[in-house]
Amino acid sequence: MTGSTASAPTVPLPGRRFVIAVPFAWLTVFFLLPFLILLYISFVDMGDGIDPFRPLWDEAAGVLRLKYENYWTIFKTEWDGPLFRTLYVEAYVRSVAYAGITATLCLLIGYPFAYFIARSPASVRPALLLMVMLPFWTSFLLRVYAWKGILADAGILNRLLMAVGFIDEPLHLLYTNVSMLVGMTYVYLPFMVLPLYATLVKLDWRLLEAAYDLGATPWKAFWLVTVPLSKAGIIAGFMLVFIPSVGEFVIPSLLGGPENLMIGRVVWDEMFTANNWPRAAALAVVMIGLIVVPLAIYYRYSGERAAAAQH
Repeated sequence: MTGSTASAPTVPLPGRRFVIAVPFAWLTVFFLLPFLILLYISFVDMGDGIDPFRPLWDEAAGVLRLKYENYWTIFKTEWDGPLFRTLYVEAYVRSVAYAGITATLCLLIGYPFAYFIARSPASVRPALLLMVMLPFWTSFLLRVYAWKGILADAGILNRLLMAVGFIDEPLHLLYTNVSMLVGMTYVYLPFMVLPLYATLVKLDWRLLEAAYDLGATPWKAFWLVTVPLSKAGIIAGFMLVFIPSVGEFVIPSLLGGPENLMIGRVVWDEMFTANNWPRAAALAVVMIGLIVVPLAIYYRYSGERAAAAQH
């Protein structure tokens, strides 16, 4: 009886199949299909009839007409012009730079928050987590506009600094790099704190005690024990902040200046100002590729390295 049971093939339960199928169906409907539509639009040409796009398949000639110009003009203004000297490439580089700085600031600020919450008594943690998630209960636009009132020349921060005598005249903070990074860091900070907390709260704190017994200082124990064991939370939080920050549109438009032109605003201008939907779709496709491809390579490399370590 025992031998027959052990040799019987394992059949996946219907419930397990359903649980696996739900996220795949969600990604197919809300990511893959919209991406395919976006990819299709990026290769078409604007039409002049009722249908805003000309069909890819030319029935009269029997050929597939793909407009590659929507892509190569992103990197070159002219066919024989210099490479990577376009407004779009500058916007991509600027967006990646600002997203990286935002994610780094969120990590530097959010790690102490998550560490403090994880080391707090279990009875206090729900209240502390509620304080982290409390900004989500307020409108996103309202929170961004609140920073305009704080950072304006006659805003709360300048008035406070002048009242205590730190400055004699108002600082120009609004519509600068500072105001945009402050707004993006404030908005995306909870996306860094929550995954870090989820990792740190499961940490075995006896490892720190063992490090102290072996002569490690608190800082050395933190750097050599806590940080490596929280690597998964750091990566997850960094990605959760970095990815949406690359395509951010609202915060740079409201808090940034003309020199803070990011790719999200460029896509908006191409779509609604220039009415060039194929170019806007091509910009979005390239942006997705710049984010997804490095992530896929990283996760494949980390997965192979973890499998090699197990063997």
